[in-house]
Amino acid sequence: MVNQTAPPVRLGSQFWMVSAVLAVLAAVGIWFWYWFPIEQYLPAAIVTARQVDTLFRFMAATGTALYIFIAGYLVYFSIAFRVRKSDPPDAIGVQIHDNHKLELWWTIIPALFVVLLSAVSVRIWYEIMLEPQNGLVVQAIGHQFDFTFRYPQVNGEITDEMHLPIGVPVTLNLTSSDVIHSFWVPAMRLKNDTVPGLVTEIRFTPRLEGRYQIICTQFCGVLHSQMNKQVLVIESRDKFNAWFHGWQVKNAHVSNALPTTTGTAINLSNANIGAGQTLFKQKCSACHSTGPFDQRIVGPGLKAVLHDPTHPNLVDGDPATEANVAKILQTGYTGSIGSMPNATTNGLSDQDIANLVVYLNSLK
Repeated sequence: MVNQTAPPVRLGSQFWMVSAVLAVLAAVGIWFWYWFPIEQYLPAAIVTARQVDTLFRFMAATGTALYIFIAGYLVYFSIAFRVRKSDPPDAIGVQIHDNHKLELWWTIIPALFVVLLSAVSVRIWYEIMLEPQNGLVVQAIGHQFDFTFRYPQVNGEITDEMHLPIGVPVTLNLTSSDVIHSFWVPAMRLKNDTVPGLVTEIRFTPRLEGRYQIICTQFCGVLHSQMNKQVLVIESRDKFNAWFHGWQVKNAHVSNALPTTTGTAINLSNANIGAGQTLFKQKCSACHSTGPFDQRIVGPGLKAVLHDPTHPNLVDGDPATEANVAKILQTGYTGSIGSMPNATTNGLSDQDIANLVVYLNSLK
């Protein structure tokens, strides 16, 4: 009768020496993440950034310790139980099954870790998502390829920078006019997607004055990288009030309603070339240049789009007339040369379309 009971495996003194070395290295790793000055390299612009840093330190420290033990034992066992020249060609390692004590501990320890991590995460999530309750409500809208911002008591959209007063709670509502973007300010430690037709929110209180980069972290088109050029400005209440009042005056005559089109023929009689040029820089220049037709960014260059004898027709095949340009701006375009969103997606009113048409007609 063959005895199939494996002899007991003795790890020996070397194993415990290696374990002691790994424990020291793990302690050094934990100490490093406790000491590492994250704020020196990444300022904490809002109150809850500190809590997020605490969670990051906890996860980085435990992850570092786990990695040191796992990688260390992997190297040690690979060396200690390697095949030796004196072993027979058909030698196999010791087969170990059903070590209940070991299985019990590698179940209990990860479970305790997950419970602890969940408790810390929920506490921080509560502070980020549910507090503060009151304060300034701002809307950030993702576009291809920038963010615009809407403030209460300021008409229309603000297109350059997002300003916030220091110490005032903020509820930031996020949405998108075209595709999925993601609003991320590393100095805030907060990030959320902007989804068409869906409003998501994040809450925070600015605590540190400065200018912080806004980044889109969802690849949203060929000019996705251009969306890292805008900034969040956190400033004193007096400076914010002056900036806020400036936009109230600047946008006093702008409609506060979301831009819509009537779908009817565009009236060009009251169009303004200057307003069209400004709008082109804000909304169209991300995809079109004012250079020749072949000077493409996403779509073709629009120089002499209504006066180019080599391109008498528009991209949809219709003759290059003001009415047909207005039609493309209203309904959008999809064809062999690419796609352009319609006026609703681009946030263009009938007046905006008229202004753009007369501006494009002036490009000769």
